[in-house]
Amino acid sequence: MSRLILALLMFLLGTQIAVAQTVPGLSVSKQWTIERIGENHWKLTGAVEIERDDTKLFADEVEIFNDTDRVLARGNVVVNTQDSRIAADRADFNLKTKNGIFYDAAGTASLGDKVDRSLFGTLEPDAYFYGDIIEKVGQRKYRISKGGFTTCVQPTPRWELTSSSVTLNLDDYAVLKNSFLKVKGVPVMYFPIMYYPIQEDDRATGFLMPMYGNSTFRGQTISNAFFWAISRSQDATFFHDWFSKAGQGKGAEYRYVLGRGSSGTFSAYQLSEPKRTFASATNGVTSESIQPGRKSFELRGNTTQALWGGFKATGRVDFFSDITVRQTFNQNAFDFSSRSRTYGGNVSGSWGPNSLNGTFDWNELFYGKNDSTLYGGTPRISFNRAQQQIGTLPIYFSLASEYANLVRATNKDGERIIDQGLMRLDFMPTLRAPLSPWPWLTVNSSLTWRGTYYSESLSSTGMQVPEPLTRRYISMGSDILGPIFTKVWENQGGDYPKRHKHIIEPSLSIERITPIENRNRIVALESLDFQVGGSTRINYGVTNRLIAKYRSRGKVRTREYLIVGINQSYYSNPVASQFDSAFSTSFRGRKPSNFSPIQVRIKASPTEQLDGNFRLEWDPDISAVQNMRVNASYANTYIRTTGGWSKQNLGVSILDPKRGVPRRRSDNFVHGSTEAHVLDRMFGGSYRFNYDIGQRNMLQQRIVLFYNAQCCGFGIDYQTFNFPMLDPRFPIPQDRRFNFTITLAGIGSISNFFSGQDDTFGRR
Repeated sequence: MSRLILALLMFLLGTQIAVAQTVPGLSVSKQWTIERIGENHWKLTGAVEIERDDTKLFADEVEIFNDTDRVLARGNVVVNTQDSRIAADRADFNLKTKNGIFYDAAGTASLGDKVDRSLFGTLEPDAYFYGDIIEKVGQRKYRISKGGFTTCVQPTPRWELTSSSVTLNLDDYAVLKNSFLKVKGVPVMYFPIMYYPIQEDDRATGFLMPMYGNSTFRGQTISNAFFWAISRSQDATFFHDWFSKAGQGKGAEYRYVLGRGSSGTFSAYQLSEPKRTFASATNGVTSESIQPGRKSFELRGNTTQALWGGFKATGRVDFFSDITVRQTFNQNAFDFSSRSRTYGGNVSGSWGPNSLNGTFDWNELFYGKNDSTLYGGTPRISFNRAQQQIGTLPIYFSLASEYANLVRATNKDGERIIDQGLMRLDFMPTLRAPLSPWPWLTVNSSLTWRGTYYSESLSSTGMQVPEPLTRRYISMGSDILGPIFTKVWENQGGDYPKRHKHIIEPSLSIERITPIENRNRIVALESLDFQVGGSTRINYGVTNRLIAKYRSRGKVRTREYLIVGINQSYYSNPVASQFDSAFSTSFRGRKPSNFSPIQVRIKASPTEQLDGNFRLEWDPDISAVQNMRVNASYANTYIRTTGGWSKQNLGVSILDPKRGVPRRRSDNFVHGSTEAHVLDRMFGGSYRFNYDIGQRNMLQQRIVLFYNAQCCGFGIDYQTFNFPMLDPRFPIPQDRRFNFTITLAGIGSISNFFSGQDDTFGRR
């Protein structure tokens, strides 16, 4: 096109001609002049407009080199392409390659669908960049000297990154040297070098944005990470953390999804702590303890792998080298209160009515810095056959069997003092006969023979010895449900559902276990080993159900809005009440009794937004509540609130510090959380807490406020932790953590590494 234009210009007479009409190929907005300087060199002066393909160039003065498609433009230069616009004082541009150099320039380029801008209220997903020199070296690649860029295209950008040198590839990455992050024109962070990926799936290899935080226990925190996009199905992250008080940490995380049924995540972290001094006060006397420098590590991971024949394998690991590190370097109440480390795996599958399950599980529960209990199965293999009808008889046969190499040991100061591990083989065939003589009555009767082999047993003196033992008994029982009573009534007024149903379901179960001759010699490690023979158990109870039929969103719906159940068991042998797995308080030092605790269960859902659960166990022998749990939640479009209270008697005697006499230990906790947001999560906050009523100690509090709009977001996260004193030599003070998070549209988030990048700050 430019060759045609210049060929037409050669027909013009004279070296300088005033043009008042349209020249083919050129759009004229104002009067301008053409000057021929050489054979292939032309100069256009005035309000020049040149169009070629999808490129438009505007300038006060333009020199065209016909043989090379080179254009030298000066004065109010603007170059528009399909997805970019650059304005400059002057430019050296090629109309064919669409590359060039722009001086004292600024530009915008479309990011298309590479950035989800809905969270920030920005309509145009553009990048804005500027510099003393901008060199366009590719269709969407730029080199910028002494400039910067932002994805917040506004008259006054809320944030920008300035740098002495920027390489900006809008389809891949951005590299900045000696850069500053500015928020509302104020520098807030400095980066010697920064590599940031810009891709549709945010999976480009490169350095992630540094993260900053502050903690009373750890001090100032700086976290750096490098992301490696190995392939479409694999990636890895390598990170380094610096703590002004707690040393340095380094680690890595690997993730993969290799196909349907094949995925996994693994992470490893090592912490190197310097020597630290802790001060504590006892009876007004302050003392200091020195913790020597130490190294610790943590491993976490899980994997799932589909196998042949419908079988599946899983694996997991949650392992740490130091319990005190686990409890002081985590962010949520569950992790910092966790006292167990574990690893294991599982292979399972089925064919027809048969199933096979193999498990390896190793668990260690700490009750001090170096005191712990080991438990698990290494391995545990079970074969089961689902119930199948025997011919045409109303009788069904099923089988359950298990081989287990049980692990059970006690460690004191890191050394094993008790080892109760043994091999156990369990075999349990069952016959079941279901009967429904009437619609309102169901009777399920069963007959079970159970044989269990133990590789070790207890001697007459109570010592565990390597002498095998076999336990045998027969269990006979019936479960009776009914008769069922119902009542239906209509609600005459109000907005509540018009039709209701009340159902009363009485239940009765009877189980008889034959005497077990050698029960006092069994090494009891799990609940099935505590079985009491020569006993009859009768469980009786009643369940009330309230059901409503109502109309919602144009449809008729049914909701069970209230369930109230109560039950209790009677034992002919009072010893059996101590080992009934149906009641959570049975294994907590309960005294023998003919009657179990009275168990009450309530579940309420009065509306679609509100629900609650209540569970209680009341011991009539001591007239006291042994276990109670209350949980409730409410949620709508803008708010979600949850809360709960749990209290349980652990059955362990501890010394009362005030009275100097033993008392029973109990756990008494209350927890709650509230999250609220408005304007599609543009503004909101949350509050969470965990409080120990028994110890009058606030375990954790967390307050979060966030605001997301117009290209960026801000979040404030304040947390307090009171750590358990696992090592009395080094009392850990209350940890107060403060994190300030900046979220930049198209760039990412800046916050402390341990704060957890979830939806706390409204990110979706």
